[in-house]
Amino acid sequence: IYLFVYFFFFKMLPRKVNMFRRGTKRKLISSQNEGVGIGNRKPKSDLVMPKLPPNGYPTEHPFNKDSFRYILAEPDPHGPFRQEFDESQDWVGKPIPGWLYRKLCGSSVLVAMHDRAPQLKISEDRLTGIGEKGYCMARATHGVHFGTWYYEIDIVDMLEGHHTRLGWSQECGNLQGPCGYDKFSYSWRSRKGTKFHDSIGTHYADTGYIHGDTIGFLIHLPDNEEDPNGVNHSNYLPPTHKDRPLVKFKNYLYFEEKDDIPQTTRQLRPLKGSKIVFYKNGENIGTAFQDIYAGVYYPAASFYKNVTVTFNFGPNFKYPPKDAQFRGIYELAEESAVRQTLCDCVYFVENEGKLRLDTFYYGTSTTDV
Repeated sequence: IYLFVYFFFFKMLPRKVNMFRRGTKRKLISSQNEGVGIGNRKPKSDLVMPKLPPNGYPTEHPFNKDSFRYILAEPDPHGPFRQEFDESQDWVGKPIPGWLYRKLCGSSVLVAMHDRAPQLKISEDRLTGIGEKGYCMARATHGVHFGTWYYEIDIVDMLEGHHTRLGWSQECGNLQGPCGYDKFSYSWRSRKGTKFHDSIGTHYADTGYIHGDTIGFLIHLPDNEEDPNGVNHSNYLPPTHKDRPLVKFKNYLYFEEKDDIPQTTRQLRPLKGSKIVFYKNGENIGTAFQDIYAGVYYPAASFYKNVTVTFNFGPNFKYPPKDAQFRGIYELAEESAVRQTLCDCVYFVENEGKLRLDTFYYGTSTTDV
């Protein structure tokens, strides 16, 4: 099935992806200049989006905060009745169905522009982060749910009295705090080598790390066969988002998700056999955490004052672990796109015959008349 989806859908996707704005309502296509000739322009489709900047994300965008998350969307060429929606004027001024769009899957693993504290500065290539004042965090664009994965961070600049806490975080981890602040993240602190989880610091290493060091991060998440529908099962499929509302922000469309942090916290359960290991300049410092909470984990870095770090998601690591079999985080980009495509296909199959424009807007189908 995965090979079929990969070659039939993923390989058919356009190499250059156009993206949407936060428009929840469709605009009227102008009837002026519809002719062909000098000075006349063909009306633009309502499902054509502005070109993205070179770094692959809108310059102005909403940030994940206050339990709301925003997932950048693009037109789905396989959406039912997409052509009818595109050509008809009957839906002008009305909300746009979410199933006409899909999550934009980036071609590379980078630092997320939207899934970070706004005060953090991110480089143009989206691999370097610079802190400012108090602790705050940034996460990567892709997360792991099963297997053994590795990435590195270079400490580019960290003056005396400036610190970092680096590690792994789930989507619900608080961005306005250090990694390891709550139950959703785990970290290793530069100062004194302390490890943190749920704001509890315990001894891990005799010393921390400083400017010039390279820190390695390895996470192992075993296949949770006891919960075939859980996120840590090897056949896990991510959310489709097609059933979520679309919101417009600065000419681009985003799916909007609302997290229930208290409920998610109550549902946390340890994943037996899971672990997190940190490396310093190629040296295995030891297992920092075992049986961590089940969930999808993202590479994460938090900064205290003006610290500068650079992520290395692979494939060319400075100090690849010699004591473990692993996959580089960079591999998540292609794998996530395949899983997302398969998830969208499942959504279309499960809702076959239900995704109609007349039903969406009026609650009735012309086939019922």
